[in-house]
Order: sequence, then structure tokens, then C-alpha cells
Amino acid sequence: MRFGVALGTMHPSMFVEAAEAADQLGFESVWLPEHLVLPANMAGSPYAGAEHPPIPPSTPVYDVFGYLAYIAGRTRRVRVGTHVYNLALRHPFVAARAVQTVDVVSGGRLEVGVGAGWLRQEWEAVGLDFDSRGARLDEALEVCEALWTEECVAHRGSFFSFDEVMFEPKPLQRPHPPVLIGGETRAALRRAARHDGWIGLSHSPESVRAPVETLHRLREEHRRSDRPFTVSVGGSVSSEADVEAFAAAGVDRLIVSPWSRTREVLDGLRSFASRYFG
Repeated sequence: MRFGVALGTMHPSMFVEAAEAADQLGFESVWLPEHLVLPANMAGSPYAGAEHPPIPPSTPVYDVFGYLAYIAGRTRRVRVGTHVYNLALRHPFVAARAVQTVDVVSGGRLEVGVGAGWLRQEWEAVGLDFDSRGARLDEALEVCEALWTEECVAHRGSFFSFDEVMFEPKPLQRPHPPVLIGGETRAALRRAARHDGWIGLSHSPESVRAPVETLHRLREEHRRSDRPFTVSVGGSVSSEADVEAFAAAGVDRLIVSPWSRTREVLDGLRSFASRYFG
């Protein structure tokens, strides 16, 4: 089991110190959430059945790749990731360049979690159609992956069209940094099956079994069952038995928050590492 740290569940003043501690203590990765903008009148939630957004519009938000580049410069081993980046709100040139830059400056330590987005008002503020977000994300990912891997790229699509361009340097990781798809819907799982992994919300060993089983079926349908694939979810553990249960359910990475308040972050990380890393 790989263990990541959910930086978004603490006050931003602790991001760097927590990432440095995670690097030193043996955690595999650290993860930052992101939004481009938070409209004052927010509605909806990524959590099924929830009546209100999980965060207020006053929540501090940073450019996720700028912050991860800084964290990468303050650490040496720990991987850095987005949980998740709303790629389709940007032109793929912008997103591909940000990913490439962080992968290079981090020495190949980037994980790219992306999602189609749940906040309709954010898309409306940007002037984009929320209902076509899935198709726009698929096309944006197609363009990004071509830019990361091909010498010259031209594209004619429903959302993006351009003549031949070149994009250098390529990311350090080949063919490109892992692309993990976020989301809990059938469409999100179908998209994840075509890429390098799925990054879900908070789960228990019981609740994660159904989406993992669906992913296995979808990967076989897309003839990708023989390729590397990572299942990452948020979760809490209180014993080795919990870790074993998540692993048995098909989880490869747990993104944890072993603290209740920000002032407890460092002690929580140390205690968790002492218990589960030896």
C-alpha cells in the first residue's frame, strides 16, 4: 500500500512543512486540490446526496502547479499530485505546459489527477458549457497526451483546432506523467479505465469495492487490463487490518489525513508513519 497525504485538509500555512515532513517520514505522495475560481453563489457537491458544497467560496485557493513546483523544490523523494485538476477549464496548451514544467523541475515526481468538475457556476463564470465538460475533457486530454509524446502535433476537434505545433521539452516520465481520473460517476469510471488510474473521494473498504469492480470490467472492455493502473482513494485507517482490507478491495494508494486540527498535522504524520512504516 502506498500512502499519500491530503494537503487540502489542513490550513495552507502548513502545506510546505507538512510536505517536508511527509518526504522525511516515508509517505509516498502529497496531494493538492484546486479550483480556478469559486463563485459566491455555489451549489451542488461532488458527494452523492449532499445538499451543500463541501467548501465555502472564501476557501483559499492557489495555482496548483505553481504550488506543487515549490513543494517539489523543498522535497527530494515524495511524489506531488493534483486531487484533482479541472483541466478542461483551461486550453490544453496551458495545462500541458504546466504539467510538463512540474514534471521536469520535480525530477519526474508528478501525478496528474484530473476531473470533469462538479461546480456548474465555476464553468459559467469562465463562459464554458458545463454540460459538455466530459467531452471537452476527453479532447483536452487527447491534445495534452499528443503534446507530451509526439514531435509535431496538429488537431481538429469539436473544442480545439490548431495547425502543426511543436512542444519541447517533453516530460521526464515516459510516455508522460500518470493521468489519474477523478470522479465517482459511470462516465468518470469509463474515462479512468482508458487512462492510468482512478482517484476517488473518501471511501471505506466496503464502499470502494463496487467502483473497483466496475473499473476492472471497463478496462477489459477497452483492452487495457494488461497495462499499469493505480487505484487511489481517500480513507482512514486505525489498524493493519484496515490497510489489508483496502488492499484486498483493490486499492493501491490511500490518501490520508491523520489529524483533527491543523495544529495536529505534524504529530499526526509522525504517529502514522511510526505505526505503519516501522
